[in-house]
Amino acid sequence: MVQQTRRAAPHQLTAADRCDACGAQAYIRVVVNNSELLFCAHHGRKHQEKLSAIAESWHDESSRLLEDQRS
Repeated sequence: MVQQTRRAAPHQLTAADRCDACGAQAYIRVVVNNSELLFCAHHGRKHQEKLSAIAESWHDESSRLLEDQRS
């Protein structure tokens, strides 16, 4: 079972963190086999079903996208 992390991770994702699939800003960090995968919101959602079965943790900051639009 994947642990959904809502509180602050060891470090928050920044604009320097890029999606492993397309290079866009990463908002989702997934740990699988002690390796970190970073995804934009789109690719995180696309791969969530398959990865959640094997992920050790799932840290999702995609709600920040809505916060950025309100500013």
